[in-house]
Amino acid sequence: MRGETLFNDGSSSFDDFLINAYEFLKADYPKFYKMDNLSKLGFLAAEALVHDRNLKQYSPETVAVVLSNSAASLDTDLRFLQSTKNVASPALFVYTLPNIVVGEICIRHKITGENTFFVTPSFDPEFLCFYAKSLFERNHVQACIAGWVDVLDEHHDVFLYLIEKESGSEGMEHNSDALKKLYAR
Repeated sequence: MRGETLFNDGSSSFDDFLINAYEFLKADYPKFYKMDNLSKLGFLAAEALVHDRNLKQYSPETVAVVLSNSAASLDTDLRFLQSTKNVASPALFVYTLPNIVVGEICIRHKITGENTFFVTPSFDPEFLCFYAKSLFERNHVQACIAGWVDVLDEHHDVFLYLIEKESGSEGMEHNSDALKKLYAR
């Protein structure tokens, strides 16, 4: 968070890491346990990102969420396919769309503004900047959670950031070079 480690865990499995991070953040959101790993990772990153921010200062329709990844919901799709060998799991089926992570974040934070999910070959800061800037220019958006949430098997990668129209002196310029530097950390 802002260049510093917020949570460090020596869990041997990604599933354990997600549970330990959830407990560390004290998120208190029972639906978390039903989520797929993509949604859990995005949810936790959003919790950490906005924990000291007041998104409630904005009307819900003026907050947007724009996320992307390279694997879509393939991790959950494969788990669902495996479950069909016995009895298909409806609990997994509901997560077989990559944009569900966006929905979980929006529900948790009562965000009703534009939300979207893109699948790109790799983290694409130029595209994220372009799209987020267009939201501010066209849709009267005051804040936007944007970034990358990717999960496939044991591979996981997350990078979320918050853009605010009026960020004050603590904000940094929203451009692809700044995002590349932050993502590389």
